[in-house]
Amino acid sequence: MNLLFANDRAGHYPTSYYAATAHPLPVQPPLKGATRADVCIIGGGYTGLSAALHLAERGYSVRLLEAHRVGFGASGRNGGQIGPGQRIEQDAIERMVGRADARALWQMGLDARDLVHDLIARHGMECPVAPGVIHADWQADGVRHSHAYAEKLAREYAYQDLEPLDRAQIQDIVRSDAYKGGVLDHGAGHLHPLRYTLGLAKAALAAGAVIHENALVVALERGAKPIIRTQTGHVQADHVILAANGYLGGLERRVASKVMPINNFIVATQPLPDGTVLTRNHAVADSKFVINYFRLSDDNRLLFGGGESYGYRFPDIVRTVRKPMLQVFPQLAEAKIDYAWGGTLAITRARLPCFMRVAPNILSASGYSGHGVALATLAGRIMAETVAGQSERFDLVSRLPLATFPGGQSLRSPLLALAMTWFGLRDRLGL
Repeated sequence: MNLLFANDRAGHYPTSYYAATAHPLPVQPPLKGATRADVCIIGGGYTGLSAALHLAERGYSVRLLEAHRVGFGASGRNGGQIGPGQRIEQDAIERMVGRADARALWQMGLDARDLVHDLIARHGMECPVAPGVIHADWQADGVRHSHAYAEKLAREYAYQDLEPLDRAQIQDIVRSDAYKGGVLDHGAGHLHPLRYTLGLAKAALAAGAVIHENALVVALERGAKPIIRTQTGHVQADHVILAANGYLGGLERRVASKVMPINNFIVATQPLPDGTVLTRNHAVADSKFVINYFRLSDDNRLLFGGGESYGYRFPDIVRTVRKPMLQVFPQLAEAKIDYAWGGTLAITRARLPCFMRVAPNILSASGYSGHGVALATLAGRIMAETVAGQSERFDLVSRLPLATFPGGQSLRSPLLALAMTWFGLRDRLGL
């Protein structure tokens, strides 16, 4: 079974709140016959569209192949949060790669956030960024850790945008008894992820990139001039960029050994009275291992993400997400769920991105581990730089010591499910 088609209709966006409140581009024609390009990009999400935009702006001829519609995958379905830094804390990165590379990776995270803001402003995209993301802690010791980490970032990384919150302060914003405190990141924000993806696509097209939708790649023939085949044509290119993330499948097995697709789910409630769940327009992500994340929509719905699965088929999404939502907000027991959708993202064991030079002329970036709105956008730009001969930032990320998932493609999903079940049990027990 192919994840690209396991839960969705070919060529259609999922029935999400995002799809219902965005204005899709006209369908871009599928690839027909033989053509060539300087660069062929596989995948029409943040990574691929950013790469297409930045390469086209440099004067390269670009063909982007998307199996469905641009923004069909995680880029058009996620929680919309944009934060600085990487997915894991700097202490862990320092232990992994040393202080110098850790600082460079922190700066890369800041660059990623700033790039999103710059692209939205420069191209007049209809997706403003709302400021503020709260990290919410379930346990008192988590609050102490979060506050100490905020002090570390201020002291050692000159990041002054973190505001510690005690229990009363967080409950003044998040109308829940679940959280003991946390940190408000004034340097982070949130947006409508599908509108942002469509804005990237419009910008890439305006810069001269060619996008083919409904163009499923069925084969990649390596060589000095790789050939990328779809069901209706092929592209011969000087360079190839793999930007399919959780939907890469078996197209490149070395990437697949380090990058694991998982499914995550979001519901959108009916519009709520002001102050029912949040008193400010901040996004929230909490300290659960299987993370809960939520924010308000423009029309005051709660967009709540929670729950994961590791197979091909999605479970009952409303049932999966309602349970953690009511643990946080029991006052929503009678609230109607108007939209429910899932999507496939990709993680690495270290929760850091996987950049790989598959061949001298084939680059891959994926595995953003739930931190992809900004990092994937920057990854596209970095791969454009690398194609142009400036590979320092690509090489920095590609040096990260990312372990492979045990069990190969046949066993890694069951093994991951076992591990996640254990961590989910720890969440439930409050450990």
